[in-house]
Amino acid sequence: MDLDFAQLRTFAAVLDEGTFDGAAAILRITPSAVSQRIKALEQHVGQVLVRRTRPVTATGPGEAIMRLARQVARLEQDTAEALGITASPNSYVTVPLVVNADSMSTWMLRALARMPQHHRALFELLREDEFHSTALLRDGTAMAAVTSVPDPVQGCTSENLGAMRYHAMASVDFAAHWFPDGMTTAALREAPMLTFDRKDDLQNRFLQRHTRSRFDPPRNYVPGAREFVDAARLGLGWGMLPEPMLGDPALGSDADLVPLAPDEPFDVPLYWQRWRLESPVLDALTEVVRRTAREVLRRSVG
Repeated sequence: MDLDFAQLRTFAAVLDEGTFDGAAAILRITPSAVSQRIKALEQHVGQVLVRRTRPVTATGPGEAIMRLARQVARLEQDTAEALGITASPNSYVTVPLVVNADSMSTWMLRALARMPQHHRALFELLREDEFHSTALLRDGTAMAAVTSVPDPVQGCTSENLGAMRYHAMASVDFAAHWFPDGMTTAALREAPMLTFDRKDDLQNRFLQRHTRSRFDPPRNYVPGAREFVDAARLGLGWGMLPEPMLGDPALGSDADLVPLAPDEPFDVPLYWQRWRLESPVLDALTEVVRRTAREVLRRSVG
């Protein structure tokens, strides 16, 4: 399939900007020219690639074209770098990454800070639950992801980074009030539970393992990694807290929290999925991610 690079760039710009006018402004061409390129690309592949909504979105076939467009752009930039060709001395490349909130708060920023400066890489961090992050790889939005899904997305590689260990924790007063006899099933049915957002299933999975049953306790939704720990410290509920965040001076004293099931840590394996491309930028990024993860995460057999 012989695709035109200009059409691919235009297609990516339309989806990034959400409108044909926005893409035209970025590409410095007319909206009519944008429309003509998209129509020509659709005619060439014989399928509708975008939904003409506000914002413009990709169809199923369009997602495949979007992945290709981003990969071609990445290869073009790597080739230019290898040839010593740069658009300007101040040019940068932006790498979109999918990262779950706990990894972002505990180790990913440290990894990105280790990226060699000569790559001139900038990062767009897309926060997503670790069990749902591969969707953004699949549709071409991201080049790499920290995920709990081991099976690689088509066109990607996958490697185990280790496991984030979690502990069921609550404030001292909360534990004394709701769990005077320990973390019993009856108490868990009534005690308020913390949940990151409606995609977060970690607490439910711990409950099922701990009680061998399914139920729906009352819950508070707290969509922020540090705010989640604060909520536990302040007694809003019990929750699964990531081990690397326990003992963080910025979050207060560990004396404010008590483990509810000290003999039942919960490990969540994490994987690094990235595009299967020979890219110096992605190779360097993979190395700093791998090295930093080894310093923070538990060894994982998964």
